[in-house]
Parts: sequence; C-alpha cells; structure tokens
Amino acid sequence: MTEILVMLVLVLVAVVATVAVLTRDPARQAIVLAVLGLLLALLFTVLQAPDVALSQLGVGTAVTPLLIMLTVRRVRRGKQEPDEGEPAKAGGDR
Repeated sequence: MTEILVMLVLVLVAVVATVAVLTRDPARQAIVLAVLGLLLALLFTVLQAPDVALSQLGVGTAVTPLLIMLTVRRVRRGKQEPDEGEPAKAGGDR
C-alpha cells in the first residue's frame, strides 16, 4: 500500500513541477510552487522523513512563495509609481 501511495505522490509531483515550469506569470508560479512544496512535504512524510517534511512545509510551501509574491508586488508597483523615498523626476534625465 505504501508503494502505491509513493508512486501516486511522485506522479503528482512530476505533473505539478511541469506546470510550474510551463507557467509564465510569476504570481501564478508562486502558487504552483506552494502546491509543489506541499506535495513534496507529503512525499517526505510518506517516506518517513518527518523532519525534512517539516522543513519543506516551512520553506518550500510558505516562505519561498511569499517572498516571490512580495517581490512581484514590489516590481509591479515600482513600474507604476516611484519609491516613497525618491522624488518623482520632472523634465527627464539630467
């Protein structure tokens, strides 16, 4: 029974990893990476590696996608308006 569960999770990991590679939008990539991290944590749990599974939950499922989302937000906001500390340039470059 364990072998079937491992194979099922491995197939799901392969499918989700492929979707992550094929996804173009960084915000959607972050969501897919969070799902991939969750599946990897499940795989590590099935393979009886709970310490690795907990690390994967913390880093791969939560922290990394969060940092990607914050970076995407910052980059998109930066294209629309200047930073708070920098005055807006008027009249072009000098």
